[in-house]
Amino acid sequence: MLADTWHLFHKYMIITMRMPLWSLFTLIQPLLWLIIFAQLFGHFVQTENYMNFMVPGILIMTVLFGSSWSGVSLLREIYAGTVDKMLVSPVSRVAIVLSRVMHSAIQVIAQAIIILIVAWTMGATISMNPAYLLMGMLVVFLLGIGFAALSNGFAITLQREEPLVMIGNLMTLPLMFFSSALVPKQFMPDWIQFISLINPITYAVEAVRAVLVGPPDFATFSKGLAIMLLFAGITLSWAVTAFNSLRD
Repeated sequence: MLADTWHLFHKYMIITMRMPLWSLFTLIQPLLWLIIFAQLFGHFVQTENYMNFMVPGILIMTVLFGSSWSGVSLLREIYAGTVDKMLVSPVSRVAIVLSRVMHSAIQVIAQAIIILIVAWTMGATISMNPAYLLMGMLVVFLLGIGFAALSNGFAITLQREEPLVMIGNLMTLPLMFFSSALVPKQFMPDWIQFISLINPITYAVEAVRAVLVGPPDFATFSKGLAIMLLFAGITLSWAVTAFNSLRD
């Protein structure tokens, strides 16, 4: 299974490197938010440094835009008959899903690093401690796995691009606004604060913020990391189960 995962993952990475513009395209909206809206919202949201506050939220936005559309490429492989050929081969069924999810998560990590570099050039004071950066990227990686698995699971279940695109839209900006990614909790209405408590984005953003912005808060980070591990595990298990049902 591990060998099959590696070979398929390598194949997807080669495809990505041959078409780098697609990866850059998914960075456009997060970069616009970072460059434009950080300046705009900074005049309304009174924090010590809104740019520092917003950068972890933009990193998580990058995860959503980079991984929530992962299922679209799977659908295209289903339509092209590629998945059928894999199903009659000896390749591990788990590897078919895991390789795609890992590819999306690694791609998101590369995009997040670009966002951090751009934020640093704009004056954001993000911690450059290698250990803290690694901890933040671990949360980004797990969230990327979770949402890529969700997207692939919905693609397998629905097997239609239109509802998958609609679900992809629901997994981006609505989830961002129902979290503390862009606005501190104290500025939210009570009902949005309540929704944010069941939103995994909230815990991912707060975990990244806990190690990259200001003094490290390991309790908040540990809580967010545990929730991300649970979220990634549940969604990945569901995606694999959905794929196994496709075989049947």
